Amino acid sequence: MKIGLTDCGSGLKKQGNYVNWLLSVSGVEVVELSAVKNNLVEMANCKGLVLSGGIDVHPSYYNNQKTDYPGAEGFDEARDRFEKEAFYFAQKKKMPVLGICRGMQFINSLMGGTLVQDLGELNKTHKGGPDKIHEVKIEKGSLLQNISNLNIGNVNSSHHQAISKLGIGLRINCKADDGTIEGVESSQSIKPFLLAVQWHPERMEDQNSPLSKNIRDSFLEAARKI
Repeated sequence: MKIGLTDCGSGLKKQGNYVNWLLSVSGVEVVELSAVKNNLVEMANCKGLVLSGGIDVHPSYYNNQKTDYPGAEGFDEARDRFEKEAFYFAQKKKMPVLGICRGMQFINSLMGGTLVQDLGELNKTHKGGPDKIHEVKIEKGSLLQNISNLNIGNVNSSHHQAISKLGIGLRINCKADDGTIEGVESSQSIKPFLLAVQWHPERMEDQNSPLSKNIRDSFLEAARKI
């Protein structure tokens, strides 16, 4: 089973975390997708799409023209355009989609939502290298709760942006104690699998955590069904 994975643009080690995370399940083949390779056509053979983390989404995607905000380190508009088409292709073909960090922010932007451009003082909790660790509270009755069987859990964190206005067709599935949105999913259960999280399940120290392993496994299970 082929899974499309976008290039995080942050070097071989970080990209390798995603690849290894997916390949740890037997029967999975990863197709790395990128604007550099210009290989969107390969999605025709994929059963699911993972939108990876990385550099900030260009503000024009969430109706904001401010590009000199704190923490801005440039943009990759070719990547934005490529991943926009990849997401729309996946939605059209009813493919399961999993968004991670930037991937969640981009999904929200493409669905009409907006972003907090920089978390300011909240970066003390959310932005770090190595990753920060904080708690998330999971919404009852959400897909994420059904997947993880948790109401509260600990996740890693390395981001300076977050969702502000929620995109159309999405629902919040978890938040940090400070109110930062940490996960979203489709608001309609009849839609194809659509889940996105602000943390990095592919590089959590505990790879058996339900907020890592169960997320991957449920995404791949959904992909097998199409």
